[in-house]
Amino acid sequence: MAIIGAISFSGKAIIVKLAYRYGVDAVTLLMLRMLFALPFFVGMAWWASRGKAALTRRDWLGVLGLGVTGYYLASFLDFAGLQFVSASLERLILYLNPTLVLLLGWFMYGRRFNARQVAGMAVSYGGVILVFGHEIELQGGSAALGATLVFLSAAAYAVYLVYSGELVKRIGSLRLVGLATTVACVCCILQFVLLRPLDSVAAVAPQVLWLSVLNATLCTAVPVLLVMMAIERVGPAITAQTGMIGPMSTILMGVVILGEPFTIWVAAGSVLVIAGIFVFTRSAR
Repeated sequence: MAIIGAISFSGKAIIVKLAYRYGVDAVTLLMLRMLFALPFFVGMAWWASRGKAALTRRDWLGVLGLGVTGYYLASFLDFAGLQFVSASLERLILYLNPTLVLLLGWFMYGRRFNARQVAGMAVSYGGVILVFGHEIELQGGSAALGATLVFLSAAAYAVYLVYSGELVKRIGSLRLVGLATTVACVCCILQFVLLRPLDSVAAVAPQVLWLSVLNATLCTAVPVLLVMMAIERVGPAITAQTGMIGPMSTILMGVVILGEPFTIWVAAGSVLVIAGIFVFTRSAR
């Protein structure tokens, strides 16, 4: 379950890059993904809320805040960044998320980190810089913009992880995910309504609609449930370690499906990022 969930999550970037080939913009593409995913998340929230106490006003404020930052903002920045960078670089940047969580914990709460964690961070960031340096030679200045947007997406999701701990204890992880993602879906739909004419959906290529359905199901709703069930059966540590297959599967799918170049720089950078995060997470535990 953990392996399939990690690969399914990684496929999101591939589908987004394929959809961009049909001239769709990030606002419309994100709206379609969230529109098709909305019924799954509403159902998830309903299922997890059965027999549970009603949420307090404080809980609802927390759900709204986390839904906007952790899912809506992170998703929009990620989709926008994918217009300018390869799927491989996007996945490697997002894979830095544990280090951003630690840095936010240090900045906000004064939490300390050890020398092995610092070494792991240095290695992983060095790997991203290596791949980014190669990509900026190919894409030019647009790669810097794309990498910045994707990094901000990772930072937004790190904020969600830092602030979600207390709320998870009160209402449960599945209930929080279902409610927060429902909030994000509504935000993405409202963003489209405010920024784009409604009839612009009619101009979207049929291939984009089918890709959005695939993105909403196979790469959004299904992996959320698989990872949750994997954590229940093998624990978060093993689930997190199997998540390391994610960047490699994205790179492989990028080469095979998108025709992205696989160079020695991409290979070396990927090895550094995965090795650095492996050292970092083991040191944290």
